[in-house]
Amino acid sequence: MKVRHKARVVLLDHGQLVFLKRGWPGGDSYCTTVGGSVEPADADLEAALRREAMEEIGATIGPATEFLTLTEPGGTTTVVQHYFLADLLDMDPGRRHGPELDDPDTGDFEPVRVALSRPAVAALNLQPAELADYVLRHVDAWGAA
Repeated sequence: MKVRHKARVVLLDHGQLVFLKRGWPGGDSYCTTVGGSVEPADADLEAALRREAMEEIGATIGPATEFLTLTEPGGTTTVVQHYFLADLLDMDPGRRHGPELDDPDTGDFEPVRVALSRPAVAALNLQPAELADYVLRHVDAWGAA
């Protein structure tokens, strides 16, 4: 069985969290983390994470700490999602690049900021559900750090 790794990040930015708002015409929008597949050219998970942050939202990030790993077994491919927490150092959507921007079938994905609080996170349609549960349990501690 093939295993595909993905690196994803919850971004902290001065009392706010930064996620991606995703959506397709005719569908419900939802929020998720910045990130994606680890490519053969990536030195490691963190290198993939930094590349994805630049591609998807034009961001540079500080040191990243892994906080959650979710495994999604599949018929031929198991996907392992590695979730990290990192500070957003800067973001310029003009620096976004990559295949997602050129392919209309990927739908919309835009950065969205929310308050670093339980009510703000609870109001999001944050996916996957396991991530949303984890963030809700830890958001207060992240805000105190």
